[in-house]
Amino acid sequence: MEKIAPSTYYQDIRNTFNNLRVCVIIPTYNNARTIQSVICDVLQYTHNVIVVNDGSTDNTEQILREFDNITIVSYTPNAGKGMALRTGFKKALELQYDYAVTIDSDGQHFAKDLPVFIHKLQEEGPALIMGARNMDTADNVPGKSSFGNKFSNFWYKVETGIALPDTQTGYRLYPLQALKKMKFFTRKYEFEIEVIVRLAWAGVKVVSVPITVYYPPKDERISHFRPFKDFTRISIVNTVLVTICFCYIWPRNFFRRFTKQNWRQELKNLLLKPGEPDIVKACSTAFGGFMGIVPIWGFQLLVGIALAHLFRLNKALFVLAVHISIPPLIPVIVFLSYKLGKPFMGGRAVDISFNKELTLTKIWLNIEQYIYGSMVLAIIIGILFGLITFLFLKVRKLKKRTYS
Repeated sequence: MEKIAPSTYYQDIRNTFNNLRVCVIIPTYNNARTIQSVICDVLQYTHNVIVVNDGSTDNTEQILREFDNITIVSYTPNAGKGMALRTGFKKALELQYDYAVTIDSDGQHFAKDLPVFIHKLQEEGPALIMGARNMDTADNVPGKSSFGNKFSNFWYKVETGIALPDTQTGYRLYPLQALKKMKFFTRKYEFEIEVIVRLAWAGVKVVSVPITVYYPPKDERISHFRPFKDFTRISIVNTVLVTICFCYIWPRNFFRRFTKQNWRQELKNLLLKPGEPDIVKACSTAFGGFMGIVPIWGFQLLVGIALAHLFRLNKALFVLAVHISIPPLIPVIVFLSYKLGKPFMGGRAVDISFNKELTLTKIWLNIEQYIYGSMVLAIIIGILFGLITFLFLKVRKLKKRTYS
């Protein structure tokens, strides 16, 4: 195979950056020690570089002035990484770029991986491309980074249904046109969670590519991440996103499936997923019936879906079963709960009739009996739902074999 001269290789990459309208955004805050080398490395691959100086108080501004072939956006005071990225995206759109690769300015990322993103973009077309760091093999990886990444990966899958190996990487390729109409509400590190979740919700393809990463020794490391404050912010954002997901995104996606002509088949596939074991389906309805009765009114669906996702149950069957607690059935559920809770109360037990005595005041005064009984009823309903589902599926399969 004929070897390509280094100068030709780099020129080909630059041409590809230009043809695909791709730029590189480098947000920076007080990284004067590393910013120059990061920019020089990136310039080998493209001159489409936008540096966002997020209120640096060191000599970053002087270093940036040494470069006359890059775009610089500076402002004060420091507004946070999320705001720096948002500013960079806005500038990139003004310059009519279609894609932007973001790379950190602290020297952890390597410019040599830029062609990896470009090749993946050529393969996949418009997509959010996430750089997956070699966290298991890299040296000096902080324990909090490894834990935080696993924590973030879990919630990203809950919020989008997409499994990614690294959701906290700052090395990414964004499709700018998809960001154009979005209004974001975060400004700091949590923005990097908000933006990838909302892109997935918008239907943008999300893929990952392996990248290398360098973590300097602890005494040389510069980090602006404030563990307590920023982790709290990220947790709050995840809570909001999960709530939006449960209350809007999942129902939206669910009903969208039935706008198609083959909606009956879609419903059948959703509920009776071919290839899914019968025991999983039975456990899904059993868990749905259980959660529909447990005395956490208002949170049954929210808590239940999160647990159904964690236990890899059929979420459609769970949602169907959990609605046993619809308003017409609530008085029956409350009445049966009091009856089943009576044996646990001894001499303090009350006997409520299914009539005008079944009032909110009466229920509140005897809440302990209701809680005991509702837990017993939840277990009974869960077992019944599971058994009925399992028997139904077995009989259905038996009939299919008989007619075939």
